[in-house]
Amino acid sequence: MPRALLTILVLCSALSAGACRDEGDIEVKSLKFEGVEGINEGDLRAALQTKKGSWLPWGKNRYFDRRAFEADLQRIQAFYRDRGYPDARVTSFDVELNDTQDEVDLTINISEGEPVTVAEIRFEGFDVLEGRQRGRLRRTLPLQPEQPLDRQLAVASRERALNALRDAGHPYAEVQLTQETVGPRSERLVLKATPGPLAHFGQVEIAGQSSVGDYVIRRQLLFEPGDTFTRTKMRDTQRKIYGLELFEFVNVESMEDRAQQPTEIPVRITVAEGKHRKVNFGVGYGTEEQARVRVRWDHVNFFGGARHAGFEGKWSSLDRGVRTDFTEPYFYSPHLSLRFEGQAWQASEPAFSQNTLGGRVILQHKADVQNQWSVSLINEYQKSQISNEALADFTLRDELIALGLDPRTGEQRGTLSAVAFDVGRNTTNSLLDARRGYVLNGHVEQAGRWLWGNFNYWSFTAEGRHYFPVARRFVIANRLQVGSIDAAGDLESNVPFYKRYFLGGATSIRGWGRFEVSPLSGFGFPIGGHTMLEGSSEIRAPLWGKIGGVFFADYGNVWTDSWGFDLGDLRYAIGPGLRYLTPIGPARVDFGYQLNPEEALRVNGEVQQRRWRVHFSIGQAF
Repeated sequence: MPRALLTILVLCSALSAGACRDEGDIEVKSLKFEGVEGINEGDLRAALQTKKGSWLPWGKNRYFDRRAFEADLQRIQAFYRDRGYPDARVTSFDVELNDTQDEVDLTINISEGEPVTVAEIRFEGFDVLEGRQRGRLRRTLPLQPEQPLDRQLAVASRERALNALRDAGHPYAEVQLTQETVGPRSERLVLKATPGPLAHFGQVEIAGQSSVGDYVIRRQLLFEPGDTFTRTKMRDTQRKIYGLELFEFVNVESMEDRAQQPTEIPVRITVAEGKHRKVNFGVGYGTEEQARVRVRWDHVNFFGGARHAGFEGKWSSLDRGVRTDFTEPYFYSPHLSLRFEGQAWQASEPAFSQNTLGGRVILQHKADVQNQWSVSLINEYQKSQISNEALADFTLRDELIALGLDPRTGEQRGTLSAVAFDVGRNTTNSLLDARRGYVLNGHVEQAGRWLWGNFNYWSFTAEGRHYFPVARRFVIANRLQVGSIDAAGDLESNVPFYKRYFLGGATSIRGWGRFEVSPLSGFGFPIGGHTMLEGSSEIRAPLWGKIGGVFFADYGNVWTDSWGFDLGDLRYAIGPGLRYLTPIGPARVDFGYQLNPEEALRVNGEVQQRRWRVHFSIGQAF
């Protein structure tokens, strides 16, 4: 019996009325597969036209279409063949209508059969690559021995091998992919290369600029005429030129002649300048900052040479003030930049308020798009004052004196002079919403001793983040951060009060409010500490359209003594969250629940009444 007629009969027989109903009225409630083991079911679903409707009330409905369903039955077998399962078949399918005959549940039964596997991948003609390059290529091929012979992965492996040759100075390289049968359901893949001549970069032509000098662009180049040709350096050069923020368009292309195959390849760089003066104005709301207003002015070619000058003003309930900065992007080397910052800033935290007047000089080295380090010289006048709630806690009187705070006003004044060293590596695919890669950051700061100023301490913090996708839909994100600050001579007054560690809030342990996780005074008020550890794990998944969901687990604590970690004394919080993707990052709402609350904690002068917090903000928590 033809499959089309069989499909109609199965569908019609399920109708209690005995007559076929218009297919467009029948919604696909569910689509299930039985027997799927060797392939990714999510990939299979994505390849089919027949899809189930959304479970969300406002989600998109999907309706049964007989012709599309018939095509999908054939498409399933073709999908399996492309992935190394030539004997896969749809053995049967079930179509079940509900009582009102407006929804259908579909179940497709599949027999996968035995796959054709890759016995070996042989490389021929790749001797022009160094041994470690060949080893890395072999390890990173999308298709590996003993896997099913997936045709898409085989083609991707050929492309990977071709790019390896072209990245090693052989722009005219060609790679052929052939198969050899070595046994029942076993194939050998042969990647045969014709490398062609070794090539070098030729002259560089620049076009499209008007007010920006050629030298500004040329000093961003990561290659020179005569260097071995590589596409990687061309791509990284394009990113570096974009990083100047001078151009709306940048294209770096090689002028290859595949017919003549010259060994000296000219390069053309085409740019289109953007606006050099920019003003950004923004308003927003968050549970910590509440209403906020921010204005930013930038001049990205200040006095020429791609020098960058900026001015920022901001107001919110959490912090407010003005900042200015100036950056010399080329400081004796394309990798070095020199930055000057100045600010008059006020922060109003739950535990204290702080006024800062001063600035810093930062020398930054950026080796490439992933790795950088910097050295900073800091000179700032600081005025800190603890909250009135803490000042009313008479159990703190002796501690306030030890901290260098006036026990009558709760104030601490002084000049902070310090040197800081930062190092970082970022391999993530996005700064706003990473799905893969990792981030490593380290910070060391020394104040006082051979420097002027009123404070004397050294501190260390380190942070690691890791993101990896699972089954194409999910992202698992992890973060761990540790830090400690050590006062010289064990004098508490050598550490500014605002430098003490506090945890809790929208980007920290989300079961607590901002700065609510820390050592407490006898009155139950958070007073900060000298050592901290915090971590988070999240499972992120899309739900519908631009809406996504997360489930998180946060942990950490702050301890009084320097390097006084106590892993048996951690605070834990869990909860769900929602994300809405915007051009400036995900808008998020998180509901955090305390698994082990701090019974003595006081919030707004009262013992905390609830074990949960709700946080609203922009951007991922980490």
